[in-house]
This record gives sequence, C-alpha cells and structure tokens, in this order.
Amino acid sequence: MSLQLTPEQLLRAYALGIFPMARNRHDAKLFWIDPESRGILPLDRFHLARSLKKSLKKGAFTVRCDTAFEAVMNGCAEPTAVRPETWINEEITRLFVELHQVGITHSVETWAGDELVGGLYGLSLGSAFFGESMFSRTDDASKVALAHLVARLRKGGYSLLDVQFVTGHLARFGAVEIPRRDYLVLLAAALERRAVFHGDLGDAEVLELLSSQSSTQMS
Repeated sequence: MSLQLTPEQLLRAYALGIFPMARNRHDAKLFWIDPESRGILPLDRFHLARSLKKSLKKGAFTVRCDTAFEAVMNGCAEPTAVRPETWINEEITRLFVELHQVGITHSVETWAGDELVGGLYGLSLGSAFFGESMFSRTDDASKVALAHLVARLRKGGYSLLDVQFVTGHLARFGAVEIPRRDYLVLLAAALERRAVFHGDLGDAEVLELLSSQSSTQMS
C-alpha cells in the first residue's frame, strides 16, 4: 500500500520550486511539476483594468477570506464548458484543507448575498504566495478576488506571487514567464522574508493599494 503524501512533504516541495498536479480530478495519482518557465505576477506591475476598477468602486461583491476554503477548492475543481477537466483531485484537496487548518493556505472569496460566486486559493510560505486556481460563476467574480489578493499581498509585505503558468487571462493582469533559474532566485529570497496575509480589507483600501506603487519591488 502506498503512503499518503503529508502536508510537510508538500511544503518542502513548494520550497524547492515544484508542485503537484493530477491528470484529472478523478485520478488518484499526483505528478510533480517543475516547468522550465514559471509564471509570476509581479506585485508592483498588476494591471487594474478600468472595468475592474469600476466593479471594485461600486462594491459589486462582498469579499471574504478563509470563510469557505474547501468550497472554493471545490469551485475550482468543478468542470465548466471552457474547462471540462481540472487537475485538482481529492488528494490535493485533502492536503490543502489540512494546511488551511493551520493557517498556511488561504482563500479569497467573492459573494453575492449568501451565494459563493467566485474565488481563488493558494499557499503562503515566507513572503511567497503560490496562487493555485480560481473560479467564477458570474462576470468579474474571480477578477475581483485576484485584485483583492494582490492588494493583500502588497499590504502584507509579500515579494512573490507565483501563478505557475501564464494564461491569456492572467497575462491581462501583468503575469509573465521567467526561466526556472530566475524563479528559484526569487523564491529563495522570498522564503527568507516574513509576510502577513491580511484577511480584512475593504474595496476602498484595495483600490488605494492597487493605485499606489508597491513597496515590495520585484527584480
């Protein structure tokens, strides 16, 4: 019988620059990914589109953190017309939920009344945040969650937002690819610093943080 991966082993892997994925949500096996090029979103170069700024100004959603972590993971794992399969299986969910219970993984959630309509989740180590996945059930829901995440990371003194792979969607916000060796340099520096994940942040403060130059510069 194979031994289950532990949360401690998962954290060591992230600190080395590798992360797990499954072929699909029904496959029990995990594969370690160590891409030659890594996607990052420089925190001082986040692109706040005019339409997203408008959504934040009018408070289109209520944004909360860490109140429905597993529900966010399930939202990210559910099939959609655009994405019929995802890489988040039961094993990944188990590991991240266990890490959430000790305050290492976080969710940013967008709510319309009592309905969870979007969000994202990720893992925090030192001043690095590893963004894992996001989902949206209505227009702008995941975009607002991402804006809130970046604002929280800026305020908390984070220096690295790892997005793993750059999609066309993430590129619109400023995400770029860098070579593995450059990524590992940034990661090593980020792991040496402490940062704080701020859960309580309103839309007005988010807009202020995103409009000002970040104090955490990416090289």
